[in-house]
Amino acid sequence: MSAALARIESGTERMVDGEFAFTASDFRKIAAMLHGDAGIALPESKATLVYSRLAKRLRALGLSSFREYCALVSEVGGIDERQRMLSALTTNVTRFFREPHHFDHLARQTLRPLIERARAGGRVRLWSAACSTGQEAYSMAMTALTAAPDLGGLDFRILATDIDPSVVAEAVAGVYGEGAMAGLTPDQRGRWFDAEAKAGEPVWRANKALRDLITFRELNLIGDWPMSGRFDVVFCRNVVIYFEDDTQERVWSRFPPHMQPGAVLYIGHSERVTGPAAEVLKPDGITTYRMTGAQA
Repeated sequence: MSAALARIESGTERMVDGEFAFTASDFRKIAAMLHGDAGIALPESKATLVYSRLAKRLRALGLSSFREYCALVSEVGGIDERQRMLSALTTNVTRFFREPHHFDHLARQTLRPLIERARAGGRVRLWSAACSTGQEAYSMAMTALTAAPDLGGLDFRILATDIDPSVVAEAVAGVYGEGAMAGLTPDQRGRWFDAEAKAGEPVWRANKALRDLITFRELNLIGDWPMSGRFDVVFCRNVVIYFEDDTQERVWSRFPPHMQPGAVLYIGHSERVTGPAAEVLKPDGITTYRMTGAQA
């Protein structure tokens, strides 16, 4: 066996050329931690991405190799850095009213009976299950308040959760630069956001009406779900696609017990509900599912 082949098989061959040694063994350790912590499957084709996103952490920590970094995040004392690693490796692509057909469905086919229930004194709950920096949840709130401006005084609330505490903090602040606001009309900006300045640049802060409707929390979709009540609307879009097939089925199967009969689930454009959950979540539009009266 050649020395090069031996290095490949032992996992000591460099996967990426760069200032830090990054071997297949390092990659496997990082991938295993990401899978165990967040359920995300990381193929070897992502090695360059992993290197580029984590190299800056090695520089900040004064480390000389990914072997040292793996040792750090594997220790009890490295839990904070492990969270930073998770934040660096998870994808947070989002924008206001992304996949607009879902918000059209929400406005035209879903909200009316929920608003009537709330006005009659009933409880209504919506959930943004992978809210990232908050644009999805604020889009849900804008859609709901446009349909019924009096919702702030009713028992109508939105829960927005994400595994990454850094993006949850951004969502709570609700402050967005010009680039993030590009998808909103001038009327939407003026109605739902307050203009401010940050470091001399214009920014926009979600106004009190929006923020009062939403509660932001940290939550891992493969961890504990502490919510006791059931939801009438769930947005879980473009996150389950990063899980392996069996993990996807397990996550989908967790939603029905947390949903009211007739509740609606909106998922990402590349996702499909599979496994036992498909018995009770029936298609009701483009990547839209409605809960039947039974539970999975």
